[in-house]
Amino acid sequence: MTAHPSLPGDLGGAEVGDSAQEWRVASRTSHYESPYLSVGVDVIVAPDGSEHGRVVVRPHGAVGVLALDDADRVLLVEQYRHAQRQRMVELPAGTLDVEGEEPLEAARRELGEEADLAAADWSTLLTLAATPGYSSERWTVYRATGLSVLPTHEREAEEADMQQWWVPFETALEAALTGRIADAMTVAGLLAESARRR
Repeated sequence: MTAHPSLPGDLGGAEVGDSAQEWRVASRTSHYESPYLSVGVDVIVAPDGSEHGRVVVRPHGAVGVLALDDADRVLLVEQYRHAQRQRMVELPAGTLDVEGEEPLEAARRELGEEADLAAADWSTLLTLAATPGYSSERWTVYRATGLSVLPTHEREAEEADMQQWWVPFETALEAALTGRIADAMTVAGLLAESARRR
């Protein structure tokens, strides 16, 4: 490693990335369990032997789908999100809540449930850690093309009045960059697709 010539830190390049180091867990206490997530406190042991309590939220993970039609329009859905107290515009997405279901199969299911669509062509855009400071959740965003229509899916709760929008890709990207779309998975997916096109 070479130190930065004038600022704290080292110079890095292609070798910089997440590593598999894991600190030992001295104890784990569960405080809440539901079918969707658990919340607990882990006491972790640092390399110097000191112990630190950390709240950890453990959801099942989630997937998103960046679906593009033949005219380069991206599918966005709008639905009420109670924790944010507003309707939010997002990629079709959902949690890994079916036992044993692989992420790609969950993405196929969510596209069908939220948009009544199937896709012939799938590729992974990116996988990201949602909020690594306190959550174990990881998201995978898929790119879906070659779209076809499925029978209408019956939607419930917040999804019952979900609005579907087909937006030119560049317009959706601008909406993310200017803050009109704030959902993290959607913003990340749009940026990843933009980078893929370079």
